[in-house]
Amino acid sequence: MVGNASCARGVSVSLPLQAATSTGPSYLSESEVAVYSCILQYQQVTRERLGTLPGLELSEDDLDSIVDRLKELGLLRSHSKDAALLVPVNPDLVAAALAAPIQKSLQEQQNRLNQISLEFGRLRHHFLEGRRRHGDSIEVIPYLDEVRAELNRASNECREEVLSNQPGGCRSPEVLQEAFSRDTALLARGVRMQTLYNHTARFNAPSQAYVAALSGLGAEYRTVHDPFGRLIIFDRDLAFVPDQEGSLGAVMVREPSIVKYLCSVFENAWAHARPFSDAAADGLESVAKELDRTVLRLLADGYKDETIGRRLGMSLRTTRKHVADIMETLGAGSRFQAGVLAARAGLLDHDERGPSTGTEEAAL
Repeated sequence: MVGNASCARGVSVSLPLQAATSTGPSYLSESEVAVYSCILQYQQVTRERLGTLPGLELSEDDLDSIVDRLKELGLLRSHSKDAALLVPVNPDLVAAALAAPIQKSLQEQQNRLNQISLEFGRLRHHFLEGRRRHGDSIEVIPYLDEVRAELNRASNECREEVLSNQPGGCRSPEVLQEAFSRDTALLARGVRMQTLYNHTARFNAPSQAYVAALSGLGAEYRTVHDPFGRLIIFDRDLAFVPDQEGSLGAVMVREPSIVKYLCSVFENAWAHARPFSDAAADGLESVAKELDRTVLRLLADGYKDETIGRRLGMSLRTTRKHVADIMETLGAGSRFQAGVLAARAGLLDHDERGPSTGTEEAAL
């Protein structure tokens, strides 16, 4: 047990690999630090004198054990002219000596990881070519962790362009954080990024912050009132679409004709979309009116509130409020009547209708 800390007072000690953390065992105990500090302070110290120094309340056996331990670590050595004197060693040198084999091991493991990636990466091209030759150009990825792994792999291999449609409103902070890491790495390589959101994303502060940060790095964002289903396309060569409604999986599509068609669907929506901007830069009143018109069209088509909310990225509560406000404005007593009155008033502009799957999986 260590008594008062007078020995360590005024002494600055740099400890090697000082642990006391949750990641591994500690190299030095408090008692060992106190003994080392006392030797630093008093300098010409022998093992016998250590037992008489103020501030150390340790038994003789404990002192012997601590001195042996500090010598074993290399923090103490005997004086060249008087073997009884204990000489403290620079802890930075000791730390470097202890860390050297660990660093060597880490480097060897990193080299092995690089070699695995290189060796098996050489087979990937042959694997993909073989799959194309045998018509296996569509692959279902059923599990979320596998989808994320494939997205990360596709991002790492992407060199020119990413087209992305993200319906369903605002993505969770966890998804945004993961996407942020991928997107910044893509932009750093000069990859062009174009992303479509719902108009509702303009009202969400995390989405505004995300778009502002990535726009500053060169990414492009636009919003639409009623986007089609979730879609990510890498280099116009590989597309990810949702597996099925209610699933967290995805389907990877490499068939050139299908990928080309999906690119044309995206380009058509992009051409009619509005540049993303926050409330301070754009009048949200016009966006809100367009949103109401979209709700009205879906209402007239017989969609339920849950489906309308999912397609427009709104909560069920917000959707129901929009529907109630619209019916009140039209003086309609039923949803069917609201559609009839809207049609008579010329409020249903079907020309603006865009393709939509209604599928909003969070896996992508």
